[in-house]
Amino acid sequence: MPNASSWSASSPLLLLWEDSSGTRIFLSLLYAVLAISGTLSNVMVIYLVFSFKKLQTTSNAFIVNGCAADLSVCALWMPQEAVLGLLPPNSSSLRSAEYRLLRGGLLGLGLTVSLASHLLVAFNRYVLITKLPSVYQALYQRRHTGCMIGLSWALALLLVPLLPGLWTPGSAQQPPPRQTDGGSRYTALLLALLVLSQTALLLHCYLGIVRRVRGSAKRVSVLNFHLLHQLPFPAAPPPPRRAQRRLSTVSVLLLCCVFLLGTQPLVWVSLLGFFLRPAPPALQAASWLLLCSLSALNPLLYTWRSEEFRRAARS
Repeated sequence: MPNASSWSASSPLLLLWEDSSGTRIFLSLLYAVLAISGTLSNVMVIYLVFSFKKLQTTSNAFIVNGCAADLSVCALWMPQEAVLGLLPPNSSSLRSAEYRLLRGGLLGLGLTVSLASHLLVAFNRYVLITKLPSVYQALYQRRHTGCMIGLSWALALLLVPLLPGLWTPGSAQQPPPRQTDGGSRYTALLLALLVLSQTALLLHCYLGIVRRVRGSAKRVSVLNFHLLHQLPFPAAPPPPRRAQRRLSTVSVLLLCCVFLLGTQPLVWVSLLGFFLRPAPPALQAASWLLLCSLSALNPLLYTWRSEEFRRAARS
């Protein structure tokens, strides 16, 4: 059995080769549940936005972009991970380098675009609430919105080939090879710094929204934009009372907490492996599992407080 130093710190392999059959079956079932629920929820959000004109807003365009990326993880990558735990150890497909590259590409593409979409949604709402309507309209024209979405996919397509060791796991049934250089450690460090920077920008946007809503309720009420209904908190025409502002703050902070819970374990596990010593394989696997589970939770994070989405789903 390998020790922590022989485990690849950057491998997104969640089904560990030394796990017992019971553990592998449990993880396979977990992947199956996440795959089914995530696929249905992402497809439902995309369908509602394309079917109801009131939902066809700039903010929802970024949400749909994230849902499309999450489908790469939930509908294409997770089912394969679920099957891996049920295959025999001598399966030839598990040893195929091309197959591992395919799985790694799906995972890297989906997670990169999904994280970029989180930031695009947060920045969109930040500009909507804290800036003048003329600034928002000038920045989020249809052409500019399309360019932002295209850049998120271009960034993902650039990172996946440049960082193959980050997204490409080893065989689920065989131990990973011993590291001969520090390349994977620097790749994991780059991943941690990228996610940490994205998280800092996202928190800046949402905490800026909270400060503006709490400190200037009238500023929100004069924005006669239907996009306000897409925020993760209610924004009614009359200035909200103290209890309503408290509910708005809790909703935004809850969204941030769920996002932090899904992303930060991987960040700190990667930093720990670079500066001190690699974390135990089970901890690495759990951090990747939390990050991947965001792909199934993202549709709920952005629609559960939206009356427009609930009304469209009921109809």
